[in-house]
Amino acid sequence: MSAALLQLAFSPAGFVNEFYPSFWWIPAGVLTAALAIKLPTIVRLWGDPLLRAVGGVLLLACAVFVFVAPSTIARVNRVTGVPNISAPWVYSLLTAFCGSCLLLIIAWRNGLADRSAATVRAVRWVIAGTFTVIAALWVLFALADAPVERLRDLDTYYANTPYMREMILLYLSAQALATVITSALIWNWVRTDGLDAWLRWGLQFLGAGYATQLSFYAVKLPAVIARLSGHRLDWLSTAVAPPLACLSAILIAVGFILPHAGQYLHDRWRVRLAHHRLRPLYLLMRTVNGTGVTFLLRATPELRLIRRETFIRDVLLPLARHIDEDRRQRMYEAALALGHDPDRARALAAALAIQDAIAGRHRPPHPTARSATPDTTDLLREIGPISHALRHPEALLAVRAGVGEREKARR
Repeated sequence: MSAALLQLAFSPAGFVNEFYPSFWWIPAGVLTAALAIKLPTIVRLWGDPLLRAVGGVLLLACAVFVFVAPSTIARVNRVTGVPNISAPWVYSLLTAFCGSCLLLIIAWRNGLADRSAATVRAVRWVIAGTFTVIAALWVLFALADAPVERLRDLDTYYANTPYMREMILLYLSAQALATVITSALIWNWVRTDGLDAWLRWGLQFLGAGYATQLSFYAVKLPAVIARLSGHRLDWLSTAVAPPLACLSAILIAVGFILPHAGQYLHDRWRVRLAHHRLRPLYLLMRTVNGTGVTFLLRATPELRLIRRETFIRDVLLPLARHIDEDRRQRMYEAALALGHDPDRARALAAALAIQDAIAGRHRPPHPTARSATPDTTDLLREIGPISHALRHPEALLAVRAGVGEREKARR
């Protein structure tokens, strides 16, 4: 038992052979989860062609890793009755995936509105090249004689077989070329200024994913070429290449999802944080109007934020008539004297003025009010800082004490 474990640990081929059946389902599961996470946004913003394209690329990547699994390869061969027909099918999916990624990067970087001659020509070349390679793969497979089913090592097993040899070299070289071009476009894009932080992170993951994908071809091609020259480096193809393919797929999936999902989560977090920060002022306003905001189970975070903001402003409007503006100004000066910056001092003074207005709201409006209809623009606009000031009662008490000392000194 221990000898078998040691042999497995020090043998890359043995390790991969042991876990090979589950190797391909790991990235398939990750890609499916990524597509499931992205799907609600794609459906909600179906009019965005870039989002649809990202969904299509993820779906194609899922299909690649589903059909490249040995169990699926055997099932497809058995259903069709043609040994190794999974080979051109999987190679076609891989070629389509590489071409789709290249098209997506071109459209993503240049923008869908770009109709320049260079962009149109590049798109046409990619589409034409992809379909030409796929057609050639099927023609070469039809001409080849490959009667022995190979589930894991077809590339090296048939490396010397006429037409199969050309098919294998064609798919490897075409996909390697597409990967080199895509990687170059990505890293040139990363170096440009003014990129959104989420987009830059996504591009860096894509760059790492395509670098790993290049490593995949860097070990696949030598294994095939070694068979052509009479040598055996099959372990590069069967033991080293599969983990690289899995890692590459995961990194590329993260790279495509991160710019959209990251920005979405960032915006959602910002809305929830703004809603949470308004809680102290909201609870204070509920002491004036005890009804509060009716909780809706299916309300979006944006709607909940708007409803809370609206409730606070609706209560503040009539309450503003009871604010003593002269005392509010003295509170502002006392806050400045305590070392607070002007914005912070203004928020502390407004919070104290609102507390005093609530306490005296049953009395007639203060005689020192500057007008019958006080200007509440600043008060309503600064509800966020005011609510934040209410979270620091010690600072409010210090300002109130400072105002009291100033008033005593004047007497």
